Amino acid sequence: MEYRTMGSTGVSVSRLCLGTMTFGKETDERGAHAQLDAFVEAGGTFIDTADVYNGGVSEEIIGRWLGQKDGRADEVVLATKGRFPTGQHPNGVGLSRKHLTSALDASLRRLGVDTIDLYQVHAFDPFTPLDEVLRFMDDAMRQGKIHYFGLSNFIGWQIAAISELAGASGMVHPVLLQPQYNLLTRYIELEIVPACEQYGIGLIPWSPLGGGWLTGKYSREQAPTGATRLGEDPNRGMENYADKQSDDKAWDILDVVRRVADETGLTMAQVALAWVADRPMVTAPILGNRTTEQLDEALKMADVHLDEAHTKALDEVSRPVLPDYPYGERGVGQRSRELSFGR
Repeated sequence: MEYRTMGSTGVSVSRLCLGTMTFGKETDERGAHAQLDAFVEAGGTFIDTADVYNGGVSEEIIGRWLGQKDGRADEVVLATKGRFPTGQHPNGVGLSRKHLTSALDASLRRLGVDTIDLYQVHAFDPFTPLDEVLRFMDDAMRQGKIHYFGLSNFIGWQIAAISELAGASGMVHPVLLQPQYNLLTRYIELEIVPACEQYGIGLIPWSPLGGGWLTGKYSREQAPTGATRLGEDPNRGMENYADKQSDDKAWDILDVVRRVADETGLTMAQVALAWVADRPMVTAPILGNRTTEQLDEALKMADVHLDEAHTKALDEVSRPVLPDYPYGERGVGQRSRELSFGR
């Protein structure tokens, strides 16, 4: 296992992060504990969850695992999130001080720890001033309830706004961002990645396998069936079958992933993970496995890096098609220059 610093902090984390959204639903407690054991035995140290993952059950499962492993809480870097509804009332959601106070305390109880290493706001809240969010995080850190705070699903201007406010006010600064990022979804490179570069914020991408598409298990000729996420619900979320089935570019990308896998002896999933793990600003892609067998396959690429030719082939086939302005070649030319006379 390789290790990297967590954004601009001095904390080291494993190159892969164990996601636990399946814990308590698709993965029972016994299977979840087996995944946690396998992950740390392979050198994994970074574990991510959220208060809304299966109604808090994911956090409870992790808490019971930590309780059985004396001293393990000091060895791992534990991350969770708050923002989405945890109560059936108007203040049971959002980034207000009132909701985050309740949400953070509940996460601490479920996880059975005194301090959460990385507490992330799960999404932007248009109704709560960013100053209120920052003051809550600053207070939580001073109280010893969290060590660092991060963002999830924020876009470019939101990252800039909260980072600038943190700098101007002397309050705690976000250190990581959790966005969707994979070979099928690269649009964060337009403004989100540059914003993270500007403010020293690392990336921990969710869905690095594109909801399972980049494993190669889905066919263009036949809708998925059986015990897969799309087999159980073909219209599930952003990875739904109908959108990808009619997207020629998606199938072109899968063809190149398959070719690189054949040439390297890796699986398609390992190729996709290795590509995203080495993108600029990426700290660790988040693994979201149902089974220990799937996790074992992912862990085999913990120290694998694609060569320049294979990386270039994947970059080229997956490069987003953009309009000329403001993100295409002509638009980029409007805001860049050479160190010479003239424009």
